[in-house]
Amino acid sequence: MTSSRLNRSLCSAVLGSVLLMGGPLWAATIDLAGVKLEDKVTVAGKPLVLNGAGIRYKAVFKVYTAGLYLEKRTDTPDGVYDMAGPKRMTITMLRDIESAELGKLFTRGMEDNMEKGSFTRLVPGVMRMSQVFTNHKTLKAGENFVLDWIPGTGTVLTVKGVQEGEPFKEPEFFEALMRIWLGPKPADWALKDALLGIAKK
Repeated sequence: MTSSRLNRSLCSAVLGSVLLMGGPLWAATIDLAGVKLEDKVTVAGKPLVLNGAGIRYKAVFKVYTAGLYLEKRTDTPDGVYDMAGPKRMTITMLRDIESAELGKLFTRGMEDNMEKGSFTRLVPGVMRMSQVFTNHKTLKAGENFVLDWIPGTGTVLTVKGVQEGEPFKEPEFFEALMRIWLGPKPADWALKDALLGIAKK
């Protein structure tokens, strides 16, 4: 390998590590496993910044990328939950997966990271969300869905660019969704750190 090619490879490796850790972003668009994420977006008229982004692994397999957008950066779950203003989580598949199975995993992730009474109150919304995923049959590699929290409106679920039904009104619903990735029993510990912008030791 030539010196210039070696330098390019080293730069790519370093940049990839920084992005997975949710560290400083040097470009308007970042590339994570071939998925493009903007470092800034607008939700409900408010500018949001990419707090962190990473990849969900199952064993050695890449399942999806996730990006968390907030009005300002924070490195704690409570900082995410308590922050006022719009928020966004974007998920893009890296492999084909049955949507119903994904819905079940999200339901389990919410239940595992909440008190039983709190989860019970959200069951109607959880069932509606699970049905949305079931209706889609399969999410293919490259397809995505977006979870937006909009104050005064609720949680807006958009799948493959189409909003799915009415917003989920309860503020607790969006927090419960965030706990899938940021709670005490997250779907993926490395992804939790990446979304919070916590550098690997």
